[in-house]
Amino acid sequence: MRVKVLRQRSPVSEPYWQEFDYDPHGNITVAGMLDELNYKDDLKDITGESAPRIQWECSCLQGMCGGCAMVINHVPRLACETFIADLKGDTIILEPLSKFFTLSDLVVDRGIIQENLKKADAFIEEYRFDPGADHDRMYSVAKCLKCGLCLEVCPNYKDGKRFFGAMFANDCYLISARSGKHEEEIRKSYGEHFAKGCSKSLSCMDVCPVKIETLASISRMNRGK
Repeated sequence: MRVKVLRQRSPVSEPYWQEFDYDPHGNITVAGMLDELNYKDDLKDITGESAPRIQWECSCLQGMCGGCAMVINHVPRLACETFIADLKGDTIILEPLSKFFTLSDLVVDRGIIQENLKKADAFIEEYRFDPGADHDRMYSVAKCLKCGLCLEVCPNYKDGKRFFGAMFANDCYLISARSGKHEEEIRKSYGEHFAKGCSKSLSCMDVCPVKIETLASISRMNRGK
């Protein structure tokens, strides 16, 4: 099997493609494959040239942190949840998320996500218990990993400067449902940084690793409840 990686050694260097041979075994994930390639004493590409270790992010390796988000065979996915046996063809193509600044190889800077939340004052204040609230729905939304997959696939999200994307809509719903002290401001931010820019392609729901029903969040924010 061939592994093709879009590499970039530093934020200011030019990206380039490098290919490796890999013999898959067992029920291994893309994350497991990257570990095995990097653990070799002398990593070599298909030409026999020595190659630096492939830079990528990971933490839990259980689909709970979102650290290993990348583009695998042209689809945004988590490397720890993508099994090689499920991929078509004999070549695996790995690229960094293109909507964020590349730091090194498959590692990107997703700090814009938190910066936008701070810009919109999107934080949960003192919890206001509401026995009539949809707690199952709130719990589902709260599982967002901030991995950036929904932003990568979104046709409306560019650089995060004006349109903040699906995860922001979900955060606005959660904040509105859990704490009411600055609900008016949150709804204003939702309208400015999400509602005005969303074309409802709903591709965000297709790639979400925790299956958040963003459409439900949009619906509830739009009807003011």
